[in-house]
Amino acid sequence: MSLQYKVFRRDVVELKDLIMRNLREQGLETPLLQRRLVAAWPAVAGETVARHTRQAVIRNQTLFVSLSSPVLRAELSMKRQALVKQLNDYVGALIIIDIRFC
Repeated sequence: MSLQYKVFRRDVVELKDLIMRNLREQGLETPLLQRRLVAAWPAVAGETVARHTRQAVIRNQTLFVSLSSPVLRAELSMKRQALVKQLNDYVGALIIIDIRFC
């Protein structure tokens, strides 16, 4: 009498991927990535800009950044597209398509 063993093959999936899939299925992935992007603003824009930032909010794929300095507002307006790319790259997804400074 010989014993036969069945070999079970399992797909190995990283925990991070399982969590993200679960968040996506529940509709929570986008809000999480939006929150991450807003939190990344000081790191991407720099310390000086972060000190002059009053508020950053995402609405309709646009990041609205309230700044206390009109000069800084004008300077950052010229770097809008580069900042959009850097912020999306930072979170690893296309979250925003524009930035408005107010």
